[in-house]
Amino acid sequence: MTESLRLPQGTPCWVSLMAHDLDAASAYYADLLGWEFQRGPGRLGPYVRATVNDLFVAGIGQLNDSVDFPVEWITYFAVDSADEIAGRVRDCGGTVALGPMDSVDDAGRLVIAADPAGAVFGLWQPRVHYGWQLRRAPGSVVWSELRTPSPLDSSDFYAKVFGLAAVEAGLAEIGHEDGAILLRYGGHRVAGIREAGEDDPRPRWRVYFSVADLEASVKTAVELGGCLEYSPPPARYGTSVFLRDPQGGQFALVRLAEA
Repeated sequence: MTESLRLPQGTPCWVSLMAHDLDAASAYYADLLGWEFQRGPGRLGPYVRATVNDLFVAGIGQLNDSVDFPVEWITYFAVDSADEIAGRVRDCGGTVALGPMDSVDDAGRLVIAADPAGAVFGLWQPRVHYGWQLRRAPGSVVWSELRTPSPLDSSDFYAKVFGLAAVEAGLAEIGHEDGAILLRYGGHRVAGIREAGEDDPRPRWRVYFSVADLEASVKTAVELGGCLEYSPPPARYGTSVFLRDPQGGQFALVRLAEA
């Protein structure tokens, strides 16, 4: 599924991994997901954009050694005004860690923030770069899911921050399913909020990538130095596995159920 238009405010539009070793992270995900790379804007340090069939799917940046920030995948949400939504983040009890600031290549304006529980996320106001160009196909993002101690409080925060009334009717909606609070776009589940488990209580957004052969992909992920965390029971949407990459970044692989 390709994405060619600007997404409604509050919809996930991009994911970036912040890693200690950019080259090692790029090699890992290239071998695992078949990614190729193009050099991206370097205002915050070395950065590459991953592609599948020449379509943008994700980014990888290198952490400054002086910054105390964990290796983590960050989900970015499309916004109409990064400055306005950054203000709402603060008003609703969240924290703005970086920005709002323009990218060097005028691709857009970005913010890195955290919700009141501490889960890190991004805001992206697009100009030239709207976000991912491919979704749900092997090697691309299927959705992001927030694991947090209080899903109801978190859903209230994100609803207020993004102003769900501004989301175009029929394209995105909030609903409940399988114990999660879900964000849907274009009829597909693209983000969810679920209660964190005792084994991993720290609030975080976890990114799910689509693969054609889950068993083979998990084997490859581990052989390349990653580790398997656990395998949730199969769900209506497909079968998923939670993993960590060699630098500690958490992510999930999913084989989507046939429609």
